[in-house]
Amino acid sequence: MIMHRFFSDAVRFIKAWTLPIAIVSGALLYIIYDNIPALAVAGPVLEHIVGFLQPALIFVMLFLSFCRIEPRELRPRKWHAWLLLCQSAGFMLFALIEILLPDFSWKVLIEGAMLCLICPTATAAAVVTGKLGGDISGITAYTILINMVVSVLVPLVVPVVHPAEGISFVTASSLILAKVFPMLIAPCLLAFLVRYLMPHFHIWLLRFTDAAFYLWGVSLMLAILMTTRSIVHSTTPVVFQAGLAVVSLACCALQFWAGKKIGKRYGATITAGQALGQKNTVVAIWMGYTFMTPVTSIAGGFYSIWHNIYNSWQLYKVRKTDSSGSHC
Repeated sequence: MIMHRFFSDAVRFIKAWTLPIAIVSGALLYIIYDNIPALAVAGPVLEHIVGFLQPALIFVMLFLSFCRIEPRELRPRKWHAWLLLCQSAGFMLFALIEILLPDFSWKVLIEGAMLCLICPTATAAAVVTGKLGGDISGITAYTILINMVVSVLVPLVVPVVHPAEGISFVTASSLILAKVFPMLIAPCLLAFLVRYLMPHFHIWLLRFTDAAFYLWGVSLMLAILMTTRSIVHSTTPVVFQAGLAVVSLACCALQFWAGKKIGKRYGATITAGQALGQKNTVVAIWMGYTFMTPVTSIAGGFYSIWHNIYNSWQLYKVRKTDSSGSHC
């Protein structure tokens, strides 16, 4: 009886605090691994496992989320245009600042801000948005749109502020599309095929309403683990790391605020806030070391921490509100 109660309390605790547990666990796991020399030989194998497991989890998570969306619901919303304008204008504004200040010694901070602003919406944003009571189809449509904009805008602007040999517009655009779209479009198409070709299986899948969220919790733990590794082993001077941490925090706060402010006018406060604030930081890190000064990729790592802390707080507020309502 005592063990059963303990197990029930433990499960309830994990369900309530999935994101904070994932964040702390990811950081601690890497710190423990890094401080036990005997585990170093397992590093390549573990990295290979994480490299396979993380995209697999994201694919299944998105597939389950997209099963809940009617294809006709993926239509553009008015707030989509304003958010696209915000991201594009912010990105180009900082690009202009870097062009006007080519010898600025802290230009990595400008590039860090560029990354944080233009980075596309996280593929997992639909999962969190659903938990917060937002519009899953609306944020999914925006995720597709912003990825298309990024695949055009980044290859056009970045070569001007940070020229790189051998990377043309077509090459850069293709690299971005190849990096993002398979993990976004493939699970969406598969979900729609299952909906129309296997309706009974589709209905059965809809029973697993929380599965996508907990799969994301595991994926988040792995993402934080890799982020911790990147920060721990970075050779970037501490002063620049601190600067990029502050810049990414400011960009995170600004975008969540702006998204909610814009969304409120269209009855989409939660959805627009998540669309603009929750980022695909894996893509930000990749764009940093592929197209810009490699140290700017740290901004993506820090952003991952900030937006997940904020998401944890938002989910806590929703959980607290629901708990209060159930006692009324």
